[in-house]
Amino acid sequence: MKYKFHPAAERGVNKMAWLDSKFSFSFAHWYDPQKIHFGALRVLNDDVIAPSMGFGMHPHDNMEIVTIMLSGELQHKDSMGHTAVIKAGEVQHMTAGTGIMHSEVNSSSVEESKLLQLWVFPRAHNLTPSYDQRYFDAADRKDAWQFLVTPEGGSSIKAQQDTYFVRREMTAGSQGDYELHGEYQGAYVFVIEGSVEVNGHTLGRRDALGIWEVDQLNIIASENADVLVVEVPMR
Repeated sequence: MKYKFHPAAERGVNKMAWLDSKFSFSFAHWYDPQKIHFGALRVLNDDVIAPSMGFGMHPHDNMEIVTIMLSGELQHKDSMGHTAVIKAGEVQHMTAGTGIMHSEVNSSSVEESKLLQLWVFPRAHNLTPSYDQRYFDAADRKDAWQFLVTPEGGSSIKAQQDTYFVRREMTAGSQGDYELHGEYQGAYVFVIEGSVEVNGHTLGRRDALGIWEVDQLNIIASENADVLVVEVPMR
């Protein structure tokens, strides 16, 4: 088993009048040569966007982009013709592929938007761009693994990579074992809220643990916790 601890306090910071971002991996002006990516996981940004503010039209290509809304809402528009409001509990996925343009703006005039945005390298370059957005009921992840994004799709959103986004809301003292999908897979465990032990390592709010060369995760909730596991290829 190999692992790397990513304390919340060591993330990159971009603090502006309308935006408060924390970067788990090198992004924009913040660069840490030890934190470029974890396997195929390239970006994990923890964003708070002020009311009526946001990102204007900007390009992406050759990336799987997943947005997990924690609270508030976000107005999305893109060059594929999609216009949608992403609300708390919803997950958005885009295959940027050959290239897209999109904007993300807090559509509320009073409430902040709080979200996680993650980028994963796709399994191939120049794929056809695509879009999906779904609501995931919090009741379905109460002491159970809820699959948000998978390579298979179905009840989850389909990604163009062997990646699994899995979320679980754990009651204090509960345990959740998670089996990885192959020997070359790794898992980035990100604690949204609360505190847990992952294979013997203690993680608090917004801490993360990258772990690989392991078959199974053993997660025990030290208190009520909300945990995101992002499983990705390591090679």
